[in-house]
Amino acid sequence: MDGTADTEDTPPKRGRRRWVRRTAIALPLVLLLPLLAALTALRVNYAGDPADGTHTRNRDALWLGHAWVDGRKKDADVTALASRLRGTGIRDLYVHSGPLEHDGTLPESVYPKARWFIGAVHEKLPGVRVQAFLGDVLATEGPDGMRLENPDTRAAVVASARQVLDTGYEGIHLDLEPMPSGDRDYLTLLDSLRRETRSRDAQLSVAAHQIDPLPALHTVFGFFTDHPKWWSQEFFGQVARRVDQIAVMSYDTAQPLESTYGGYVAQQTSLALEVTPPSTDLLMGLPFYWESNFDHWGHAETVPAAVRGVRLGLSRTDADRANFGVALYIDFAATEADWRSYKEDWVR
Repeated sequence: MDGTADTEDTPPKRGRRRWVRRTAIALPLVLLLPLLAALTALRVNYAGDPADGTHTRNRDALWLGHAWVDGRKKDADVTALASRLRGTGIRDLYVHSGPLEHDGTLPESVYPKARWFIGAVHEKLPGVRVQAFLGDVLATEGPDGMRLENPDTRAAVVASARQVLDTGYEGIHLDLEPMPSGDRDYLTLLDSLRRETRSRDAQLSVAAHQIDPLPALHTVFGFFTDHPKWWSQEFFGQVARRVDQIAVMSYDTAQPLESTYGGYVAQQTSLALEVTPPSTDLLMGLPFYWESNFDHWGHAETVPAAVRGVRLGLSRTDADRANFGVALYIDFAATEADWRSYKEDWVR
């Protein structure tokens, strides 16, 4: 029997194979082209010269680790910290004094040296405020964590804020993650905290998620993952109007290059400035730490790139904004190069 029919493709088979080959070539291009376009746009956003005068307004902040209030740090450490900070723009210290329990309570045993630290800072760094950095994991991606929909939990968080303010802290810095965009219970909590802090002439500040770099990206992202990476610009503004300070966690961006990271920070700065009231301090986070993973490429997310991005965004959107600064994350991971870049590029 002639085997030609078994070895040669029929026209329909050849057509199907051509379609498979073309699809195999086209599909990566379809997925890759938008990514390349986005990266190109960010690199373009990193171009240009920042405006003159886009430097510290002496409203910067530094996140501090828990060692400052649990007994590990001594007088000599505060002296060294004071020496480091003199002549910079840092006005606020967010010292980790938690975490909060999932029910919103806070054992006093977790910050036994808080009074000592606050007093030592006031002695060595007059005018620098010490705020209690409190946070917890929210039950938004799993069964464990804080549930803000519970009014008793929100009331307990307010009671914990009252407790640390009684200790001598001059403000509350709240970091609850991961926080979905549009969470009304969070806004209700902020309203309650603001009443408490205002009655004591204390500060209320928050660590904020990044803003959608593309419209409604947090909604699209939600179809594929439960992790609320971004906030809508509208929700960011709603939060900013309820606090004295809002610090954008403008790191862990997955950007692969310094230029695209800096361009991303410039965009985030502009988006945040557009919806933050002039009376609220807007702080852009600087990555004072090094990691190398999918979320944070250490060679890309550098302090010089972040500072340049901040200055570009400020220049383009509101160069004269007075209530503006940067927030450095975090003291125990910072290098001499990080401090040098902050001082040379931003403090001047």
